[in-house]
Amino acid sequence: MQFANNYRDLSNQSGVDAGFQFEFYCQRCSDRWRTHYKPYRSGQASGWLQKGASMFGGLLGNASSVLTGMAQAGWHTARDEAFTEAVAAGKAHFNRCGNCHHYVCTPCFDHANGLCFNCAPNVKVAITQARARGEVQGASERANAEGQARGAGHDVRADMQLVCPQCRAETHGAKFCPQCGYRMAQQVQCGGCATALQPGTKFCTECGQRQPGT
Repeated sequence: MQFANNYRDLSNQSGVDAGFQFEFYCQRCSDRWRTHYKPYRSGQASGWLQKGASMFGGLLGNASSVLTGMAQAGWHTARDEAFTEAVAAGKAHFNRCGNCHHYVCTPCFDHANGLCFNCAPNVKVAITQARARGEVQGASERANAEGQARGAGHDVRADMQLVCPQCRAETHGAKFCPQCGYRMAQQVQCGGCATALQPGTKFCTECGQRQPGT
């Protein structure tokens, strides 16, 4: 019996829902296709007798045991027959790639070349994908240039207090704490040499110039 490993066995050997069902999947996109449920009559009959035996205090126990044994004995043959039918039906929904040998669904298969689209990518899809990558790259480069232009307007020399010394909340460089309203200590520049100084400094620590307002 020839088959691939792209399937899942959903069959039940015993019980009132005993039967055969198989689910196949595309090895490229993972889309599923499931066979119609095929009942296993011997297993179902055994399941009903077991239910009856439990209801009537074991009066049907012997008959249930015999029928269960018969169902188990015939299970493998019946399962092989059902699986053979399922594989034949699945071949109408899946195609085998001539290169990687994976089974793929029709939308993932290039019938003209006998290959899946992993081995023989669709040209139109590849063009669209490359164009989208180029568009993203071009926009990113322009956005980077715009960010550099905006960054040139920021004062990067002045130190900013990012955490409030009173309540320890993040201030992100604001003049006042957004949590407690505490005034942040903003540095000032010397009028003579532009050195960054702490507020209230009377003389510049670099050039000695007296600061206005002190």
